[in-house]
Amino acid sequence: MNEPVHATTPAPQPTAKSPNKALMTILAVVAVLFIGAASFAGGFVTGHFVPTLNESSGQTFLPVAPTPSTDQNSATPQDLQALFSPFWEAWNLVHQQYVDQPVDDVKLMQGAIRGMMESLGDKHSSYMDPVNFQQANQSLAGEYEGIGAYVDTGGDFLTITSPIPGSPAEKAGLRPGDIIVKIDGKDMTGVDPEVARQQVLGPAGSVVHLTIARKDEKNLLEFDVTRDKIVIKSATGKMLDNGIAYIQVTTFGDKTSAELTQALNDVLAQNPKGIVLDLRNNGGGYVQTAVEVASQFIDKGVVLYEQFGDGKKNTYEVQPGGLATQIPMVVLINEGSASASEIVAGALQDYGRAKLVGVTSYGKGSVQNWIPLSGDQGAVRVTVAKWLTPNGRTIHQKGLTPDVFVQMTEDDYLNNLDPQLDAAVQTLLAIIGGQPIPTSMPTATPAP
Repeated sequence: MNEPVHATTPAPQPTAKSPNKALMTILAVVAVLFIGAASFAGGFVTGHFVPTLNESSGQTFLPVAPTPSTDQNSATPQDLQALFSPFWEAWNLVHQQYVDQPVDDVKLMQGAIRGMMESLGDKHSSYMDPVNFQQANQSLAGEYEGIGAYVDTGGDFLTITSPIPGSPAEKAGLRPGDIIVKIDGKDMTGVDPEVARQQVLGPAGSVVHLTIARKDEKNLLEFDVTRDKIVIKSATGKMLDNGIAYIQVTTFGDKTSAELTQALNDVLAQNPKGIVLDLRNNGGGYVQTAVEVASQFIDKGVVLYEQFGDGKKNTYEVQPGGLATQIPMVVLINEGSASASEIVAGALQDYGRAKLVGVTSYGKGSVQNWIPLSGDQGAVRVTVAKWLTPNGRTIHQKGLTPDVFVQMTEDDYLNNLDPQLDAAVQTLLAIIGGQPIPTSMPTATPAP
């Protein structure tokens, strides 16, 4: 998902809907782990269970794992006591036999939750410790300190999903798909990408050296990125040539709807012929914000469906009163457009409201709830549903296919060219003029 070097696509805001049975079960297990851990924060009596040697046979006998105590069983719901018996046995063994005592009960509890979430096999369901949870919320609120990039922590290495426009990451030359293989010279092979993400973070003004593996590049690339306080203006607007308005939405956070309204009012006052909506490198955000953004451009209908595992389906309708529901428009997407940005682009494409220009989007079609845990112990990010476009399409691991395919080349980046934006303007002018629209356009060529 959304992140001071932000977790690959920020997850949508928890809705007011009743949690399903599976979610309740997950929360119950989390509660058991936390309550149990807290109940025994005072520590345990340390014992020494060592193997004994039978001198006549030469066999070594290992001790039997300690059974859960009465207090541990009483802290566990009766119907889960048998299931959690191995957990408490392992807990007791660590406290009784681990060489470096005392152990940190809070870290053990957090590690248990983290392991539980990882066992789901869903890279978008995870545990956020208190620091990560605070940082993730700061980024959606519009400011934090870091390099300014959304990242994917679901693979073997920390991977850039999209640099935030104008951020230190973008200025340094980082791109979507860049794989961070070293941080300050330290090899990240085998290092949890979440741990790597935290190593990229740091105070404004400090420098982090990143070694990058980039697709189609034979050699590793080296970057020095100066961290900064990232203040994200999530929606901005301006007028381009030919009477075209340009609106860029960089995330779907707390301030996006208000900032988009202001940007639209500013450009619409100048009577534009059409609008280019730029959702490139937008890693996502809140579902509700996506609905509000889409509703500025669609006058009625469904924005998305949420499909739950038990067959239940929730429908998100367009909110009336959009400012730009009739003006011709085109939407820019790329490989960094994910989650909430795909919700908006998918709805506009389904209704024929806008043509999509660029390259295939990221392909995150699931919905996460961020659920805070008691005692300020962070939160769990749980995938609760898959989302579908108004026409019932799923884009999970597929992405949205643009109507007009335009790539950005290495020369385009180096020469500060933007053939995708150029193609979007050409496409929009063709729509306005009633001209045919090509399905692809050539990339730009640097001037001699």
